[in-house]
Amino acid sequence: MSSRPKNELIRIAAYEGDISIDPTGKAKGRGVYVCSDLQCLKKAEKRNALARSLSVEISKEQMEKLFEELRTYEAKD
Repeated sequence: MSSRPKNELIRIAAYEGDISIDPTGKAKGRGVYVCSDLQCLKKAEKRNALARSLSVEISKEQMEKLFEELRTYEAKD
């Protein structure tokens, strides 16, 4: 695990059962920062790090949605 500047990270927010990418960093709810590439998100999924950090259960469908959102976000950059 390494430290990175905040502008190289992306926030994932959990609020009222919804989990989503928060590119503005201002969405309501508990948030966690991860590096903004698919490999980083896959590693976090494998270690169950997102669910632990957000204090929520994350379904397979929700993880797939996060991967799709991240792909869309990467395409805009």
